Amino acid sequence: MFSIIQAAGWPIWPLLASSVLALAIVIERFISLGEAKIAPPGLDQAVMAATAQRIPASASVAELRSNSLMGEVLGSALKAINDQPSIREEDLRAMVQSVGRTAAQRLETNLSALATIASAAPLMGLLGTVIGMIDIFGAQGPVGAAGNPAQLAQGISMALYNTAFGLLIAIPALVFWRYFRARVDAYLLTLETSTEALMRHLKNCGHIKP
Repeated sequence: MFSIIQAAGWPIWPLLASSVLALAIVIERFISLGEAKIAPPGLDQAVMAATAQRIPASASVAELRSNSLMGEVLGSALKAINDQPSIREEDLRAMVQSVGRTAAQRLETNLSALATIASAAPLMGLLGTVIGMIDIFGAQGPVGAAGNPAQLAQGISMALYNTAFGLLIAIPALVFWRYFRARVDAYLLTLETSTEALMRHLKNCGHIKP
């Protein structure tokens, strides 16, 4: 492996750094986007069942908000009602939407960096390829003179290795970015529908004023 890095030359180092960063982002997103941390199944139904008669006490709401990201969004509505029992529906919706936007931003953490790596890795590989081609032309001697075989081989190796490394980094990064993007979109839809269902439930139960 070290011999390959040597043959690829200095342009390989930015690619290696990008690969390490992409791997770290992928691992972090797999951990952070687990279903239990974002939207545990049945949590929205449990919240509506618990609020059928009255709004739970502040301690229960605080526990709900620390449960998951969905619990934080739904719990923010209950906390607002506990803090302001006479809060109007319009004001409550505005507050919950603000919390929802913050939650959406947290879901999308590091995805732009992963997309940047997927886009930049082939370009960095192309840079290494161009530098390798420059070495190849530099290995050619004057017309009728023999070139430098060692320099010629080094230039070819640099060009090919950097191209390959750029693609090997970009392709998985793009695949994982699309996977996480789809997962985040699905979570956002779940949060939106659950929040809207809770708002209708709270209004029907008389916990908020129209």
